[in-house]
Amino acid sequence: MAMRKNRLFEWPLCVFVVCAFSVYPVAGQVRYSIPEEMTLGSFVGDIAKDLGLEPQRLVAGTARIFIAGDSEYVGLDREKGQLLVKERMDREQLCAEMPACSFSFDVILENPMELFRVTVEVLDINDNSPVFPKREIELEISELAVPGARFSIESAVDQDVGENALQKYILNPTDHFNLNIQGRIDDSKHIEMVLQKPLDREKTKHHYLTLTAVDGGDPQRSGTVKIHIVVLDVNDNAPAFSQATYKAFVPENAVKGTLITTVSATDADEGSSVNIEYYFEHATKSIQELFTIDPISGEVRVVGDIDYEKNKLFQIKVKAKDHGGLTDSCGIVIDVIDVNDNIPKITVMSFSSALPEDSVPGTIVAMINIQDLDSAENAEITCSIHNNLHFKMESSLSNYYNLVTESVLDREQTAEYNITITAVDGGSPPLSSKKTLSLKISDVNDHSPQFQQESYDAYVFENNVPSRSFFSVSATDADLGPNAKVSYFLEDGSLNGAPLSAYLTVNSDSGVLYAVKPFDYEQIKSFKINVKAQDGGSPPLSGNVTINIFIKDENDNVPQVLYPVQTSNSLVAEMVPRSADVGYLVTKVVAVDVDSGQNAWLSYKLQKATDRALFEVGLQNGEIRTIRQVTDKDAVKQKLTVIVEDNGQPSRSATVNVNVAVADSFPELLSEFSDFTVDREYDNKLTFYLVLALAVVSVLFIFSIIAIVTVKIYRWRQNRLFYKSAANLPVIPYYPPVYPDGTLGTLQRVYNYEVCGTTDSRMSNVKIVRPYSQNTLVDVSCMGTMQREEREQEDVNGEQNPPNNDWRLNQQGQRPGPSGAGPHPEGAGGVVPGTGPWPNPPTEAEQIQALMAAANEVSEATATLGPRYNAQFPMQHVPDYRQNVYIPGSTATLTANPQQMMPQQALQGPPQAMPQVDIHNAAQTPASKKKSTKKDKK
Repeated sequence: MAMRKNRLFEWPLCVFVVCAFSVYPVAGQVRYSIPEEMTLGSFVGDIAKDLGLEPQRLVAGTARIFIAGDSEYVGLDREKGQLLVKERMDREQLCAEMPACSFSFDVILENPMELFRVTVEVLDINDNSPVFPKREIELEISELAVPGARFSIESAVDQDVGENALQKYILNPTDHFNLNIQGRIDDSKHIEMVLQKPLDREKTKHHYLTLTAVDGGDPQRSGTVKIHIVVLDVNDNAPAFSQATYKAFVPENAVKGTLITTVSATDADEGSSVNIEYYFEHATKSIQELFTIDPISGEVRVVGDIDYEKNKLFQIKVKAKDHGGLTDSCGIVIDVIDVNDNIPKITVMSFSSALPEDSVPGTIVAMINIQDLDSAENAEITCSIHNNLHFKMESSLSNYYNLVTESVLDREQTAEYNITITAVDGGSPPLSSKKTLSLKISDVNDHSPQFQQESYDAYVFENNVPSRSFFSVSATDADLGPNAKVSYFLEDGSLNGAPLSAYLTVNSDSGVLYAVKPFDYEQIKSFKINVKAQDGGSPPLSGNVTINIFIKDENDNVPQVLYPVQTSNSLVAEMVPRSADVGYLVTKVVAVDVDSGQNAWLSYKLQKATDRALFEVGLQNGEIRTIRQVTDKDAVKQKLTVIVEDNGQPSRSATVNVNVAVADSFPELLSEFSDFTVDREYDNKLTFYLVLALAVVSVLFIFSIIAIVTVKIYRWRQNRLFYKSAANLPVIPYYPPVYPDGTLGTLQRVYNYEVCGTTDSRMSNVKIVRPYSQNTLVDVSCMGTMQREEREQEDVNGEQNPPNNDWRLNQQGQRPGPSGAGPHPEGAGGVVPGTGPWPNPPTEAEQIQALMAAANEVSEATATLGPRYNAQFPMQHVPDYRQNVYIPGSTATLTANPQQMMPQQALQGPPQAMPQVDIHNAAQTPASKKKSTKKDKK
């Protein structure tokens, strides 16, 4: 077995590709040759490449294999486009003794539908050894057998074909016998042993030979049989058959026991013919199951079920043997007659269960294969369909049929077809088979939505409630699924200059119309709209319908009196002479109602009158007439109130007052004219509301003026107080300390604070505006509010003032002191008043205390600074900040009046020559501006 498997891979894989032929729908044919016994999954061929297809085509087309039989030896790998071995293939099982062995199958593709025929030839390998029917053969030969006598031996059987089949026999030993191999009618090898020299029973009663059968494979395989020869006494003649070959015919449906033929052999020896025995030589298992031979009579009969589709011909060897061991053989050839016993087999190779209704005629619906195992006319198939005018059968190849459409399909008429296919063979009697296919027609959007009417009339009352439905439309679509889903849309249009969507809308799903806002019959009595119904197909189809919308009137308008005209400024009266007869037409009340129908039918009634017995009003025409003769007793002034009422439900009414003067002349009427009272209820109410509105507006205006004047006065007074107190607000600078060693300490930064306050405000707080650096020049005259400082700063930026000669920069070589201080004269004892060292710098609490004292001083309107500092800071140590300004970081003193420096210079000694530096005049306070102005005038 191992040797057998190794031999599998020594066979080259032969692939033959046959050119494609154009018989529709078969697109091509491919032939492959492979050895038998290949392992599962072995490569057979690249079907995609050999057919010229892309590998994706096999996947997209759902390629599959169709085999008419039950065994599927080859499988398809769609991803790789290859054919692979799916089942073990045994050539001897597939084709038995046939020299050429092959099987065919079809490869089917869809979208579009294609059919390819593939034939696989199974090549034989030397996997079977020659086998004799028996392991040991015993022959009885008479000792009188002459040289040249022939003795038949059952040959060996090798299931392989070609070179792998049985090739030769070897007999050993060959001292008495030789082999003689002759061809027979069955093309098999017939073995005969030929006696070379006479046998002598007295010398050797038994002879043992070995017969070896060898095939032609590589490596060779062989089989052996032992031959035992028994030497008998004299038997001179061997049996002889009357015919070398017997021919017989048997129908495949022959019953068991049917006689086929009878073989007969004769023996020339006396009495030997009676003892002849018949038997099958080298009978296969299938022959033994189907036939039997009577050993005495030689009758061959049927013992099994013969099937033409399995075996069409049988070849049997029969041997006759006499009692002396001499034999003869002949052949029986049995032809099986086909009987129509197989019905056609219908196989659906490809079928589209759903077909679009817009398919063109000739579209392939199904591909069908019909097989009949019978032969000749019994296998001739006629395929047809019944009672269906939309489809037909077309034959593409032998035993292949296509079910195609013959006419245009309409799903709305027939949504599903049950197609019955009938296949009938040509036997007698004919056999048939049927297969029913259920084909559903898929919907195509070929029908537009249809309304039941071409137009509709809809009615809606005026003054309707918005967003309330008043009508609905419905359209049907004969299609199916999304193609039948109808949506409703309002087509574009306008009404009174506004789009239709401002008046109404339609529900897209139900087709219900809704009013967006109330309608007014007096403005719109009717209009038309177009509603479009559109399905959900692709592309969508639509249908239109016209809806005539009529507005129904409601009694929502009161009657309007046109005559007599009602005015409040003048008095209109109808004059009736005292000589008026009964039925005299006084006047006519004319009124209209803008409603329509019965809502506009007006009726007139006299509601009240000065004298009801004198006048009447026509119910339909509104004419006021006298109903009796006018007399002198009738009052001159007559006032009638007429009510005009419509016929609506509920009814609406209006009243009109008619003044009637009963007089014969105009002067008489004037005398009474002034006594007519006019209803001024409306005028009195209007006058009251006008007077009330005027009073409210006047009060609001007066309060606004008072508030504005108060705010202005308050702001002006505040500004005046700031101007007056600016000169008395001090600036207390922070002085550098004097250390005990007499040196002047230097700080990185000197801080100065500016304090502003008013004399009349106890709510004023100390405000630290900003720190000053050591080089900042402090000007005490800049004492005002923030707004004032900004205005003055703008003035300074706009026009620069000339320098003021009253300010000079005095550079001295000594440390600055109080006003009038100078260098201490040498030898002078004591401390000169106004001179001395600077006091120690005050603490922050002391500075705040000093600031508060200064503020209190100012509030008490004192011109001088009182001694309110702590006891450790006497007044002489406080610098005169009103005259001198110390510039931190330098020894210079800014002096307000040059004349005041004269006594100081006398104490200081000879002045030092220094350059005079002019400093621009700082921002001045209002007080300083006034002083300078007075000086300029002088």
